[in-house]
Amino acid sequence: MRELNDILKKYDLKPYRYQKLGKANVVETNQGKYVLKPKTREYNHEIFTYLDARNFPYYPKILSNMEDDYMITEYQESIDMPEEQKMLDMIDLVILLHNKTTHYKEVDEADYKKIYEDIENNIEYLNSYYIDIITVIESKVYMSPSEYLLARNISKIFSAINYCRHELENWLELVKTKRKQRFVVLHNHLELDHFIRNRNSYLISWDKAKVDLPIFDLYKLYKKHGLDYDFESILRYYEKSYPLLEEERKLLFILISLPDKIEFNKHEYELCRHISRQVDLLYKTELLLSPYYAKDKK
Repeated sequence: MRELNDILKKYDLKPYRYQKLGKANVVETNQGKYVLKPKTREYNHEIFTYLDARNFPYYPKILSNMEDDYMITEYQESIDMPEEQKMLDMIDLVILLHNKTTHYKEVDEADYKKIYEDIENNIEYLNSYYIDIITVIESKVYMSPSEYLLARNISKIFSAINYCRHELENWLELVKTKRKQRFVVLHNHLELDHFIRNRNSYLISWDKAKVDLPIFDLYKLYKKHGLDYDFESILRYYEKSYPLLEEERKLLFILISLPDKIEFNKHEYELCRHISRQVDLLYKTELLLSPYYAKDKK
């Protein structure tokens, strides 16, 4: 607490009350409410300079300096609104972010090969991992509920892995002659709790922001909320204003189709819920992708 007081004192802020919210502290001061959050290794203050230059001010005002260990921002209160509308409002802001920061970089085959090898290594690791897991499970006389749940759905996991392996080859074939790649500023931590709407719209929690391919914001959002919302409508809404390139969409589909690594390190009830959610997401992803491949066949 003394460390926080010293930081606030630097900016002539006198604290009255602290409230802990996850890793952040909401502090009431003589000059209003502020949020203090430790900076992560990924934090890049230059991102905000670039956003200002691109006329994207939709983040809470920053009080702290680049050299501070904590990020201090003005506290913004969010109004109550339907979550579906809040999601679309957030997508509007992401579209604006991507549109305002789009630029192209010269790349060569080695850049694409690096992406390919990273994903390929992950695919082969997951394939070996699940082969080992199911071999152990099927050798047991009695399975636990979580083991039985995984065994019943293991074919869906291997199907997703094989799909990713096949589509990764198609993606590499698609991009191997391309020499420009589209980049944007990514929020890189998209979820509904990181969007605030009042008189204006704001994205908060920018500590993982970076410059990369636009699909990674969609990928992170899907992994967080894929089972909570109609992502087919969200993706269609996004692409009306910011259409994905063919190779971007294919890479996005590969990433969201990759199953997560399920580790048996939770309480049995929580483990069953976790496996069930992961399997449900695989089924939902298959439904999300199938119309795109039906169009291709036509």
